[in-house]
Amino acid sequence: MIKISSLLAAFGLVQFLAMPLRAQTEMALYPGRIPNAVEAENQETSDKGSVKNVSKPTLTVFLPPAGTGNGAAMIVCPGGGYGGLVIDREGYRVAKELNKVGIAAFVLKYRLPSDRIMKDKAIGPLQDAQQAIKTVREKAKEWQVDPAKIGIMGFSAGGHLASTAGTHYDSTFIDNPQKTSLRPDFMVLVYPVISFEGKIGHKGSSANLLGASPSAQRVQYFSNDLQVTASTPPAYLTHAGDDTVVPVSNSIRFYEALNAKGVPADMHIYSQGQHGYPKTPSFDEWFGRCLHWMRTSGFIPAK
Repeated sequence: MIKISSLLAAFGLVQFLAMPLRAQTEMALYPGRIPNAVEAENQETSDKGSVKNVSKPTLTVFLPPAGTGNGAAMIVCPGGGYGGLVIDREGYRVAKELNKVGIAAFVLKYRLPSDRIMKDKAIGPLQDAQQAIKTVREKAKEWQVDPAKIGIMGFSAGGHLASTAGTHYDSTFIDNPQKTSLRPDFMVLVYPVISFEGKIGHKGSSANLLGASPSAQRVQYFSNDLQVTASTPPAYLTHAGDDTVVPVSNSIRFYEALNAKGVPADMHIYSQGQHGYPKTPSFDEWFGRCLHWMRTSGFIPAK
């Protein structure tokens, strides 16, 4: 005779297996044709947590454990100078930390600008960011996300992409038959590239995105401190004063532009940290300040 305890254990296992899985799932960013794409061989490579030559963009979905979500969502854009993506450290690991505090996270593996795979490489990453925002907003019910609490977070060149999405959302570069809002509700910019002007611009990111000799109009268009309006989403910025790769002036200029237009923004500048925060500040330090801003701004519940 089968013991009752064995039956209960088996029943529990069946219940567990029947529960919806909440682990990460990678999906193609576009359900069909990739806009602005040129037919070309997929040459994507990955090594030690980074990827290069991305031509097939994806969105990796990280949902918090069932019953722990607070409705907020974050699209995460890793950095890499528009020449690669530091997708583990500035993508997947961050997504898991966001899940721990109830935030649904979506890591964007965006196309890296290249004339080999795109008709206009300057708008390719922005198209992917807009498609990510559109996807999360349209699937908000399925993923148990509040469509009014969808943020975008970017590191370094990913910060440039995030701030581009936040300042150019009223220019639609993708198919959007439902007229879904492409405006992120807030931005989190971590040691971001903001400007391509003069000495403060990151020359590598600019050359990769706009080419070696971009027009003055394109430089201005993608210098996002010059594109801020009163309807630009609120932002949290963090940077180090000793950053020799992307000068802290990038964050300062963006903060000043937001402030001038009356857009709520917080900024924390560390005297030491260098680019990428390799040793200091610790992740818990800067991330904790970011969460404090999200709580006081109403994007996640107060403790």
